[in-house]
Amino acid sequence: MTIRNLTGPGIGRPRVQKIPGFYGERLIDGVVLKDITLYADERGFLLEVIRMNDNEMKASNIRQIIASYSYPGVIKGWHLHTKQEDRLVCVKGMVKLVLYDYRHNSPTYRQVNEIFMGERYPRAVFIPPGVFHGVKNIGQEIAVVIGMPSLLYDPDNVDEVRVHPLDNDIIPYNWECRME
Repeated sequence: MTIRNLTGPGIGRPRVQKIPGFYGERLIDGVVLKDITLYADERGFLLEVIRMNDNEMKASNIRQIIASYSYPGVIKGWHLHTKQEDRLVCVKGMVKLVLYDYRHNSPTYRQVNEIFMGERYPRAVFIPPGVFHGVKNIGQEIAVVIGMPSLLYDPDNVDEVRVHPLDNDIIPYNWECRME
């Protein structure tokens, strides 16, 4: 069978995961992506979320640990911190974490990363200040994301910039599932 001249809408080169569960040209500068080992036996399983001596994840800077629950299909984002570092781990369900580098002096300025993580792919992600991030629950049940920020939440001085997840002129990203 000969295939010729395949052009037109919807035809193109497929995206390739050079890093499993990750789409992007390269990892955004300063972001750390770490697979987490899941220990399982007949009693259940254990996930070591983070060790406080993990220098790569700057774990010693953690000031608070929060749990964010989201319903299937819900998008929580976009938000950016100017001073705060974030560390995220999805411990229930599956999510798509999307990052957008908004740091004008960064070598990966305007780079987009998609990271898939959760029960089926346990991993931790370190997000430096200046990188927009958002999470979409891509599973069929409630997803739980553990957040470990470097600053205590202060309602009188919130270190956060928010942008609408679907309607904005800053981040060139479509949250829909890409059918390929």
